[in-house]
Amino acid sequence: MTTTHAPTEVLSRVFGYDAFRGDQAQIIDTVVSGGDALVLMPTGGGKSLCYQVPSLVRPGTGVVISPLIALMQDQVDALGALGVRAAFLNSTQSSEERRAVEAAYVAGELDLLYLAPERLSAPSTLALLDRGEIALFAIDEAHCVSSWGHDFRPDYLALAVLGERWPAVPRIALTATATEATRADIVTRLGLDDARVFVSSFDRPNIEYRIVAKDNPRQQLLDLLRTEHAGDSGIVYCLSRRSVEETATFLSRNNIPALPYHAGLDARQRAEHQSRFLREPGLVITATIAFGMGIDKPDVRFVAHLDLPKSVEGYYQETGRAGRDGNPATAWLAYGLQDVVQQRKMVQTSEGDAAHKRRLGANLDAMLALCETVECRRGQLLAYFGQPAGPACGNCDTCTAPPETWDGTVAAQKFLSAIVRLAQRRQRYGAGHVVDILLGRTNDRIVSLDHTSLSVYGIGTELDERQWRGVVRQLLAQRLLTVGDDGYGTLELTEESSAVLRGERQVRLRHEVKPSATRRSSASGRKAKADDVPLDAAGEALFEELRAWRAATAKEAGLPAYVVFHDATLRQIAAVRPTSREQLAGVSGLGAAKLEKYGDALLGITGA
Repeated sequence: MTTTHAPTEVLSRVFGYDAFRGDQAQIIDTVVSGGDALVLMPTGGGKSLCYQVPSLVRPGTGVVISPLIALMQDQVDALGALGVRAAFLNSTQSSEERRAVEAAYVAGELDLLYLAPERLSAPSTLALLDRGEIALFAIDEAHCVSSWGHDFRPDYLALAVLGERWPAVPRIALTATATEATRADIVTRLGLDDARVFVSSFDRPNIEYRIVAKDNPRQQLLDLLRTEHAGDSGIVYCLSRRSVEETATFLSRNNIPALPYHAGLDARQRAEHQSRFLREPGLVITATIAFGMGIDKPDVRFVAHLDLPKSVEGYYQETGRAGRDGNPATAWLAYGLQDVVQQRKMVQTSEGDAAHKRRLGANLDAMLALCETVECRRGQLLAYFGQPAGPACGNCDTCTAPPETWDGTVAAQKFLSAIVRLAQRRQRYGAGHVVDILLGRTNDRIVSLDHTSLSVYGIGTELDERQWRGVVRQLLAQRLLTVGDDGYGTLELTEESSAVLRGERQVRLRHEVKPSATRRSSASGRKAKADDVPLDAAGEALFEELRAWRAATAKEAGLPAYVVFHDATLRQIAAVRPTSREQLAGVSGLGAAKLEKYGDALLGITGA
């Protein structure tokens, strides 16, 4: 299919769209004319078109470097449905399959070829690429090359060879998440000093960001799914493999179909669970962060975190897997004191030098600041990536239910004083024991350690345990407390603590809101997608009939439903009710190959 047609003609004929969005046209023109590009574009923003269209316009084969071996088949299937000649080379293939793909590449019979980054370190792969004509190199998930990023992969360091060995071949590096430090690292490590840099808005206005205080988080999650996301597909992230398994079991027992995904499962089981998630509607996947990169499922309606992410970049990348179709979606995080203690402990005990630990600590500080902000959460998220926040978004929890703050200086002084009194006895304890002291409890441990004789014993009864835990969590977030390096989660003062104890620094804290107060009363408050096609009753019935046909067609072909058609295309068909192929051809997202393959079936349903 490699042609010399204009990009807009390829966009219309192959992909079925009338116009490019945002920076797509400039990016594509840059690469088509032989220039390099670094593209930062949010998940769902249309990054793939930025290398797929030039691969079809320029002579030769577009070579895509992707770390997503488990998803290459789906990507190739999706392109095949559009009539694009795509293939991959990876370790899942037999030697016969690999030889067939290699022969097709050398013969110029492929439009796109997907490779895993580790293959570029093999001389045989480099020699193979030399035997064919390369249209461009696309480096997907380019943040993986940066040690500043949240998902560093050493195999990406070998990709500098692309510019050295094939200097005349344009390269395009793409990622959804990169701070300025990560961006600079990508440029340096990939040798993209002369590349044009395109930074799209990081805003995903259809995603509602919500962070709630932990209080039986699995039950909180269940309440969220039952009240707002019944029957929806979604992803639940957990920190440990055990939590992943237990959460999947918990949801399944409560009649919410859920499957686990983590590195402890064998490759076959992971592939099966991923495939089911992509193909079956209404399925929830519970996972460690090993899951999700490159997932192209458009109708993920929620992403939930049951544990605190390690960085804002990781959080943004993971939540960005929701609402790729532009329709309303929820990013929900349950966050508590133990999360902060655990993450601080992980930073303290991590391998690496002091600079590495400082970097991890800075990442955690930014994440905690996002959790504890009283300002617009979206604004703070955008500011982290260097984008002006603008007015309050109206679609995050701090906008819809603004938190109240209070002067927590005295409470902070009481807690910090308790740490001092214990230190004077050469003792260190975790938050729970210190709170027991402040509340004047008389459990066996308090009595046996003679902590009833401390001057701070019982001076904190104006707050209950939940409120004190909120105070501790926020003191940790503000670095007025830290976790000791003994590995037990004990608490210590910081350099900043002394100013509070001397009364020289005020401490403002958020009021602890009961978890139920942060939940919307119903899903009716969701914002509709701005370009949603309105349908009357007959149109809605036709839309559901088209969805049923799509489900059956996808199942028969062994494809995810969205590879056949996205909901937006079916809604437009239901609105237009085309009676001819000419009318069908005007529907967005319906290119020539799909018109040829599905046109008669669609017209049969619309009554033509």
